[in-house]
Amino acid sequence: MGTMPVKKLIFQMALPLIFSMMIQALYNIVDSVFVARISEDALTAVSLAFPIQNLMIAFATGTGVGINALLSRRLGEQNREQAEKVANVGLLLAVCTAAVFALLGGFFSHTYFALQKGISPLIAQYGAEYLSIVCIGSLGIFVEITSERILQGTGRTLVTMFIQCTGALLNIILDPILIFGLLGFPAMGVRGAAVATIIGQLIAAALGIVLNQLHNTDVRIHLSKMRFDFELIGQIYAIGFPSILMNAIGSFTTYLMNQILLTFSSTAAAVYGVFFKLNSFVFMPLFGLNNAVVPIVAYNFGARNRGRIHQAIRISMVTAVGIMVLGWAAFFFLPARLLSLFDASAAMLAIGIPAFRITSFTFPLAAVSIVAGSVFQALGKSIYSMLVSMGRQLLVLIPVAYLFSLTGVLQNVWFAFPIAEVVCLTISLLFLRRVLHLLDEFPQ
Repeated sequence: MGTMPVKKLIFQMALPLIFSMMIQALYNIVDSVFVARISEDALTAVSLAFPIQNLMIAFATGTGVGINALLSRRLGEQNREQAEKVANVGLLLAVCTAAVFALLGGFFSHTYFALQKGISPLIAQYGAEYLSIVCIGSLGIFVEITSERILQGTGRTLVTMFIQCTGALLNIILDPILIFGLLGFPAMGVRGAAVATIIGQLIAAALGIVLNQLHNTDVRIHLSKMRFDFELIGQIYAIGFPSILMNAIGSFTTYLMNQILLTFSSTAAAVYGVFFKLNSFVFMPLFGLNNAVVPIVAYNFGARNRGRIHQAIRISMVTAVGIMVLGWAAFFFLPARLLSLFDASAAMLAIGIPAFRITSFTFPLAAVSIVAGSVFQALGKSIYSMLVSMGRQLLVLIPVAYLFSLTGVLQNVWFAFPIAEVVCLTISLLFLRRVLHLLDEFPQ
């Protein structure tokens, strides 16, 4: 962290993370690609269910942040007994949270889709079927992510990449088999996509537990130690709640944006769902880079090495902008080809082509903001990241999109995205200038 050439260090740490994240994003895209082969209504239904799926991921990853941090801290203190307690209580939390979402999905999926304005009964039926299955079977995603965080907390990142890839690839393989009824299986349609998702997650979860027991010599999983410890649970959520909140805001924003778009047509919501999935694939390399930059900057902040911090920021920003320029080019010059992956109708193409081109201009701007956010986290100013995220989504994007929707012109709504990103970039640069003043007293 303190001696290896910074560029080599960044890419050495980032590439495995980027690979596993892109596999995860790819399976989300493939899921929608196969569902789109059923009908546009099926694609719209799965897109409208995504905010709830994202909310589950928010709770799983946010709790995982708390588990990871506490686990690493206890191991650093050479307190293996307490580290094991963190791991086992964390798994108990995963099971309990999955039970809550299973109940919500089992009883309220139809209610959730009844609240969506302007959708057909068929979309509501498809969506409720899909959402109830992924919620009832959510134990897999919660246990998978928790077991991965336990492995990461003990430094076994390659094992976590294997778990992620296994679950994602299983889902990709099972999707066409269960959706269309291949190899002798019955054709299950949208329900098949949901079943493929939970099978992949459950197998990945089981693999996570097994590999923890086989390869994790620092902490062990014991059913007898999976007991409620409310003080420890409070410590986990004290660390993880900001992450839960930031991701939950993303789910809420997606839900609100869907409601705005549904006032025009369900096709507009389908286009937004496709954009969101493809957009996440483009951004995954950026998030992998982000996760590599945080420990590098944090370490050199502790070592009071201003030169390496500035070098890490400069290299990561240039790399991030370069990646996002490629993303901009794909969305601006090839929108029809991207939409055709999802069997886009003429109506989807008419809405999607201008939408993709307008929103593509946010990519290079977002690159700078996201790298700045990693610097805020590394220098102990995570509140800045939260403020920027909340400002972009709740204070700018949704109000501007709503105001533009009142013009009655759908294309105007998409301009809310670059406007929100310009505001976000301005605030990020102001915060970045402030936090870099912390380095003024460090030696060059």
